[in-house]
Amino acid sequence: MADALSLTLLDEDGGLRRIPLDESAAFAPPTAPLRSRVIYAAVHVIPQVHGDNTPGAPADIDWGATLAFRRTMWSRGLGVADAMDTAQRNMGLDPAATRELITRSADAAREALADPQIAAVFPAGAAVSDLVVAGVSTDQRSEHELSLDEIVEAYIEQLRATEATGAGAVLMASRHLARVATTPGEYEDVYRRVLEAASKPVVLHWLGTAFDPQLEGYFGSDDTAEGARTLLRIIEADPARIRGVKMSLLDDAAEIAVRERLPAGVRMLTGDDFHFSHLIVGDGTATTEAGGEQVLGEYSDALLGAFAATAPAASAAVQALDGGDPDEARRILDASEELGRHVFSAPTFHYKTGVAFLAWLNGHQRAFTMVGGMHSARSLPHLSRTIELAATTGNLERPALAAERWHSMLRLAGYEIDEGENR
Repeated sequence: MADALSLTLLDEDGGLRRIPLDESAAFAPPTAPLRSRVIYAAVHVIPQVHGDNTPGAPADIDWGATLAFRRTMWSRGLGVADAMDTAQRNMGLDPAATRELITRSADAAREALADPQIAAVFPAGAAVSDLVVAGVSTDQRSEHELSLDEIVEAYIEQLRATEATGAGAVLMASRHLARVATTPGEYEDVYRRVLEAASKPVVLHWLGTAFDPQLEGYFGSDDTAEGARTLLRIIEADPARIRGVKMSLLDDAAEIAVRERLPAGVRMLTGDDFHFSHLIVGDGTATTEAGGEQVLGEYSDALLGAFAATAPAASAAVQALDGGDPDEARRILDASEELGRHVFSAPTFHYKTGVAFLAWLNGHQRAFTMVGGMHSARSLPHLSRTIELAATTGNLERPALAAERWHSMLRLAGYEIDEGENR
C-alpha cells in the first residue's frame, strides 16, 4: 500500500516540516451557467521558457499556454479580465504584446463559445465580452507626460482597438493622467470625452497605490472619500455608458460606500483581494423577485486577480449561492481569502508572482517563469506558505503534481527531500 501524499514546507527560519496532503481536488467545475454573481478572474501571461524574458526585454509569450489558461477559467464558468495589472502590464508586458494579447484572447473566447462544453456554463446568447474584458489605458505612449488632449486620444486609440476585437473594455487608471491632472474637474472631463467615444458600456477601474504607487491622488485627491465623489459624478453623468466599476483599494468600507450610491444597472465589481468574501456573498438581507425567488441584498460582483489563483473555489462559491447556500459560499470564500491575503501581502504589486507560481503548481505552465524575470520577486518561505494555504483551502487542482514540482524546487535550492516524500 502506497504511503499517503505529503508536502514538505520551508519556514522563515529555514527549517523544514511536513504536512499531509489530500490527493483529490476539492471542487468540481459547474455543469450549468453561474447565475448569482458575475465573476471575472484577472489573469496572468505565461512566457516562453526559452525566451529572453529578462527585465526590460519585450515580452516573449507562450501563446498556447497563455490561452489554455484562459480556457480553464471559462471551463469554471468564470469570465477573464485580460491585459490588466495581473498580466504584468507596466511590469513586463509591453504595449505591442498587450495589443496582441487582447486580440488573441478575444479570438479564443469566440472559439470557446463554439465549444458545447464551455457554452454550457455560460448563459444562452453569451457574447465575447461576457467571456473576456480587457484593459484600456494610455501606456502605448512612451512620453513621461502628455497633455490632457493627448491622454484622451491615447485612451480612445486603445478603446477602439479593444472594441474591434469584441472584448469588453475596462478603462484602467492612467499613469499619464495621474501625473498631469490637478483637479477633479480635469478627471471628469477626460473620462467624459473617452466615454462618449465608447460604442458599448465599459467598466471603470480605480486601482489603489498598493498596486501602483504612481497612481497616488487619482480622481483628484489623496482622500478616498473625495476621489469617490469624483468617480460617482463621472458615473452619474452618463450611467448608460458604464457597465460597472472595479474598486481595487483594499478598503471594503470605501467600496460599500460607493456601491450604495451606484445608479441602477451599474455593477460593483470588487477588486478587493483582502475582503472579497463578505463583499461577494452580500449583506445578508433578502428580497423576493418575480416568481418568488429569494436573492441576497446588497453585494458585489467580482473582477479579481485573486481568482486567477483560486478559480476552482470561486466557481464553487457561486455554485453554492446558486443553490441557495450562502453559508457554504462564505466558508469557501473565507478560506480562499486567507490565501489571497498572503499572495497579495506587501509589497502588494508582486502578487503576480504568487499567481504564476500557483499556475505552475497546477500544471498550467511548464516552468515557474514570468515576463520581466518577476518570478524572483518572492522568497522561498513566502512561496512555501502559498502552497500550504492552497493545499488547505482546496486550491490545488492536481495535488500530487503540485507536491512533485514544489519538492523539486526545494531540491534545486539545496534542501534534502526524500524521493519517497511524494507518496
